[in-house]
Amino acid sequence: MESTGLSLPKHFVILLLLQRVTPSSEQFTVSGLQGIILAQLGEVVELSCQLSPPQNAEHMEIRWFRNRYTQPVHLYKNGKDLYGETISRYVERTELLKGDIREGKVTLRILNVTVDDDGQYHCFFRDGDFYEEAIEEVKVTATSLQVQILVHPPNIRGLLVECTSGGWFPEPQMEWRDSRGGVIPAVSKSHSQDVNKLFNMKIALLFTQSSRENITCYLRNPMTGQEERTSIALSAKLFPWNTLWILILTMILGLLLLFIMVPSVDLHYRLQEQTERVRCCSQAPLSSRVSTRDSRPVTRCTDCSCKMRDPITVGTGIVLLSLTVVISLISYLYHKSRVPPSDPHFQLDTIWLEDITVILCVLTVFITTIISFIYFRFRGILQH
Repeated sequence: MESTGLSLPKHFVILLLLQRVTPSSEQFTVSGLQGIILAQLGEVVELSCQLSPPQNAEHMEIRWFRNRYTQPVHLYKNGKDLYGETISRYVERTELLKGDIREGKVTLRILNVTVDDDGQYHCFFRDGDFYEEAIEEVKVTATSLQVQILVHPPNIRGLLVECTSGGWFPEPQMEWRDSRGGVIPAVSKSHSQDVNKLFNMKIALLFTQSSRENITCYLRNPMTGQEERTSIALSAKLFPWNTLWILILTMILGLLLLFIMVPSVDLHYRLQEQTERVRCCSQAPLSSRVSTRDSRPVTRCTDCSCKMRDPITVGTGIVLLSLTVVISLISYLYHKSRVPPSDPHFQLDTIWLEDITVILCVLTVFITTIISFIYFRFRGILQH
């Protein structure tokens, strides 16, 4: 009985000693780098994490993964790197730096950074049944130095100016600015991503009148704050349609005056001469009037024609009406929005619009002159 009573305290003491000698598995936390880690496209990025309190981690499992635990970016287990279990796009692109692993610190190095490397990374430590992890976030950035401004041929809508730049990540801020730094509203803005998921940007302006100020295409990477810009000065020579419309309307007015007003003035003077002859006949002696009864029909026609409107008034009305139709037609086609400037077919549409405008103006003038010619011709015949 005594031996049994003494054995219980001995076993109890032994258990306490074993708990002190055997290290507990729940004895660390994992801390990573603070804040967002910026990584330049195509370069190298390093992610570090540290055990606290510091201790040897050579015997532990160290796993770096993205969204799924079972798809590691890099795996260290049983004292060696297991490359066969990593996901394919990270094979031969990762390296675990273990120089400070005895102090509980490891660093994951990722080579040739791509856009797909953007996002969160889990640094996972396992010791027996206990594990802890830390999460770090990588932001991949890419900035293009190539910013191009394309000035399209001027058209009746105005002057289309486009700014393009490719190779950005993430999507940059893009805008037009004037010489004072003010933002100019764009008529269109678009972006696309290439096979490498880099952003290609495009922004357009449509000028309807000449501007001698410099305009600047401005881009800014929202992550790094890096800016790129290109400026261009627009000359008044790039806006020929402002004077071309005046030339077209002047030519139309000249044609209308030539083919409408000239016949109307000529008819006006012939009618005046005819009227003078009628007056002379009316002032002749009665016997003379009786002997010239054959001329009465002419007198009646002349009297009817006298009641008709003056040819110059008619010609002026036709010219003004024709000009009104032509100007209304040009204004309607000019302001009619068929294809927005952002559409790739905008230039083709404006060329079609230019051609159809010229054709309709020519047809309007041609039809007007033909009708006027027939009118004045037959009216002149009726006076004889």
